Amino acid sequence: MWRAALGTDTADYDGLTVTTTLRPYPAYRPSGIPWLGDVPAHWEVRRLKNHVANVVDLTSETRHDDIYLALEHVESWTGRFAAAGDDVSFDSQVKRFRAGDVLFGKLRPYLAKVTYPNRSGVCVGEFLVLRSSVANLSSRYLEQLLRSKSVIDAIDASTFGAKMPRANWQFIGNMNVPLPPVSEQRAIVRYLDHADQRIRSYVTAKKRLVELLQEERQALINQAVTRGLDPNVPLKPSGVPWLGDVPAHWDLLALKRLGVLKSGVGFPIAQQGQQDQEIPFFKVSDMNLPGNDIFMNTSNNSVSRNTAKTLKATIFPAGTIIFPKVGGAMLTNKRRVLTHPSSIDNNLMGCIVTRGDSDFTLLLLRHIDLAVIAKPGPVPAISEGELGDVRVALPPLSEQAAIVEYVDRATARIDAAAARARRQVELLEEYRTRLIADAVTGKLDVREAGAS
Repeated sequence: MWRAALGTDTADYDGLTVTTTLRPYPAYRPSGIPWLGDVPAHWEVRRLKNHVANVVDLTSETRHDDIYLALEHVESWTGRFAAAGDDVSFDSQVKRFRAGDVLFGKLRPYLAKVTYPNRSGVCVGEFLVLRSSVANLSSRYLEQLLRSKSVIDAIDASTFGAKMPRANWQFIGNMNVPLPPVSEQRAIVRYLDHADQRIRSYVTAKKRLVELLQEERQALINQAVTRGLDPNVPLKPSGVPWLGDVPAHWDLLALKRLGVLKSGVGFPIAQQGQQDQEIPFFKVSDMNLPGNDIFMNTSNNSVSRNTAKTLKATIFPAGTIIFPKVGGAMLTNKRRVLTHPSSIDNNLMGCIVTRGDSDFTLLLLRHIDLAVIAKPGPVPAISEGELGDVRVALPPLSEQAAIVEYVDRATARIDAAAARARRQVELLEEYRTRLIADAVTGKLDVREAGAS
């Protein structure tokens, strides 16, 4: 249970209770701005450019203590950043900023890449470098305000460009924004920093729990497919270092005797965007499509049978187990099962099971760490022959079915716990986003909480 000094209202976040002690302000007045609504009666509403300067200080050089920030260095919605190393180089001019400036990512502003660097440095031109030009605007409050969802949504609605939408300073500078007294700005920042620290601590713990659950899940599978379900069964050496001892009555054989291993082919770019052809076509990136991490139900691409035939591409039957065979994707050890006859790209490999229980073969493939047997080099890869020669232990067919049933039951419990933890993380992050928006726009009065 996670509790914060946040109202008398209590919200349940999928079993996670958040109790709130904040109240609205005693009096409000209309702001005249649709996205802002009413504001506390004593707050001002001012045009941003009257209080903030858009600094464009271009340079081609860095100083010895400069940090360098590009959009990919800033985390969405949190403001946390990890600057590039000291040996960074760039091909064009960059913008110089000071410690305490606010950087606003104008490319795809819906990503809310807004940060407050604590050191001076340089950044790419896709950031606006915003500097408070008046004493009554705290830069930390400005950061929280610009990262609030209501402001981000208003800015995002103004963008131009379909594929690479960008915001511009003319619109942002002309926005009317809430401006509480500077003492309240500081109280708001203190309160949000405190709340963010507690939420971040909880989120970190939950993410670590998910990692531990995944480790438990993999250990359970490994134990089941190498030792079976009977802890007292006699064992024999497998002769395979990473496999170890296996039950004495199990067969030791090459993986290629359990099924046909075959790679996909490269499809022309013109074919990859089609969605109305007969054969679904999966790319290696599709291994991350939403689902239950087992079945491949839908594809964003398809090809005609004639194209597949011309390219001599295999049309894998439903039930084929597919997995990445090259690069970083291979190291994730993801395995998916096709639900329809499909083709796959040349970064994927398929296993068409021809012997034994196909569900048990899936467990075997999830147990095998391809990184251990891949060709060494800057881009790890595995071929059909190399994987086919890997020796595995195969129990009798009835025992295979029992192992599959046991693993399904045990992993269902683990998966449910992991899904609940992930959902709680999502809800807490949504809560943090809403809390920031409510605090910086005056929907909640945090003066007392911020002072304490």
